Amino acid sequence: MRVKCTSLLTSLLLMSCSGEGLVTGWGIDYEYGRDIPHEEIVLGEKLQNPYTTENMSKALQSLYPTKADRVDVHTTNYYVRFLPSDEAEYELLEEMCPYLLDHPLDYSIVVDGDWYHDPEVPQGDMTWQYTVVPSDFKFPDIRYEVLDACYLAENDPSTKGDGIDWDAVERESYILTGNSGLLNDAVLTKADKTVPTGRITIVDPHFKGGKPFGVAGVMVSCNSFVKFDKTYTDRDGYYTMDKSYSANLRYRLVFKNRKGFALGFNLVLVPGSVSTLGKSSPDGVNITVTDKSDGKLFRRCVVNNAAYDYFERCAANDLDIDTPPADLRIWILKSLDASSAPMLHHGTILEGDLLREFLGLYAPLIEAFLPDITIGAKGRNDYRDLYTVTCHELAHASHYAQVSNAFWDDYILYIISSYLKNGGMTYGTGTGDGAGNCEIGEMWAYYMESKFYKDRYGGNFPTFGTSFWFYPQIFRYLDERGIPAGGIFKTLTEDVVSRESLKKSLLAAYPSKRNSIEQVFSRYGN
Repeated sequence: MRVKCTSLLTSLLLMSCSGEGLVTGWGIDYEYGRDIPHEEIVLGEKLQNPYTTENMSKALQSLYPTKADRVDVHTTNYYVRFLPSDEAEYELLEEMCPYLLDHPLDYSIVVDGDWYHDPEVPQGDMTWQYTVVPSDFKFPDIRYEVLDACYLAENDPSTKGDGIDWDAVERESYILTGNSGLLNDAVLTKADKTVPTGRITIVDPHFKGGKPFGVAGVMVSCNSFVKFDKTYTDRDGYYTMDKSYSANLRYRLVFKNRKGFALGFNLVLVPGSVSTLGKSSPDGVNITVTDKSDGKLFRRCVVNNAAYDYFERCAANDLDIDTPPADLRIWILKSLDASSAPMLHHGTILEGDLLREFLGLYAPLIEAFLPDITIGAKGRNDYRDLYTVTCHELAHASHYAQVSNAFWDDYILYIISSYLKNGGMTYGTGTGDGAGNCEIGEMWAYYMESKFYKDRYGGNFPTFGTSFWFYPQIFRYLDERGIPAGGIFKTLTEDVVSRESLKKSLLAAYPSKRNSIEQVFSRYGN
């Protein structure tokens, strides 16, 4: 918890990440980058859905009048919407449905954006979630409405070898329903539809000579009406969808990473932020994000990559430390400089009376939509700053994975009480209940922050955190003398809550390094 954890926690529900704006784009149909919309989507007129069973039947009849009576155009899917009452219902829907969008799919969009909230749903409640399910879908006990019965030819095995050009039927249905303007002229000249492919990249001027590299593991989704697809970028930022399309598509980056973490919380009470990429060709979109790009998109991509790198480096053949817990929630807060790892989503602290009293009216909301990590982005416009602070907080999350909620409760409550009692002093004075938890936790996180920085950018080992009353330089000293990060991490067990107990744990694990251990603890006051 890098700074001012309490100020951060009180503001979580009041502040959200927001941004300004040069992203180079390919295929995008508006001037991309400086003016990416992040506000609420504004809907226009309701459109006819070309994929309804009725409309696809009419299109088949139009193109194949002599065959249509012999072809069974039956409902393969339902276009539905669900209204989850709480997060548990939402998470169940995520497990059962391949795609969830918070806005209807059969309306024009007058103003694009990252989110939508149905005006008939009370503010603060989850809004309707729109999706497409198979015709044999077993609906859970969650409020829902079936909006359309649909026919998606790729979901009908009987279309193989039936002599029907279903791509042409699909295009005809767009024409008959008044949606011909959505078809892509370039694709219409081809014999087949096209599969969207592309690459999402970012630039760190201080890394790889300033050359673009991939935004890794992030979800890319696209749709035209009820025809959805989604995939993840690979390590180098490349993606390829499974389905093929003739119509222009709406593309989105969904910041739910294949490594098991999500960046939220998107101004709606649903984990996983979305950055709309607008409407573009079915060929796909290629984007390069820089620090001159839209601010929110830049911050999300940097934090995404920092977390992806961190998870990758936890492997046994690298740092050999525990990964943070699965389903990790990271919030980016532009208006605050504070960062923290309260691990609330995984069960810490909310039983603490001090925290409940401090949060007051916000406690129930935070209890319902809990962050694990918060990244204070105020003044952090440089890739390096966002990268290293994210690694710092993820190091806390790894430490949390090895200890207990009780350990973490004492840790967080120490920081909160110290801050309140000591006039905003970040980590207090090093005395009182939980001070040892804080000492060990911050030594580890600042050491890892410095290590990630040096490994990425080179140069001398940084001195992050060395001005406080705890000593992350102990770990740097041991690292340089043959006890690697993974070895240090394994000694940070639940009972290691002071410098003295840390020393004992290190001596027990590395008796051959006794001289180095004794030497560094003697140097730093123990």
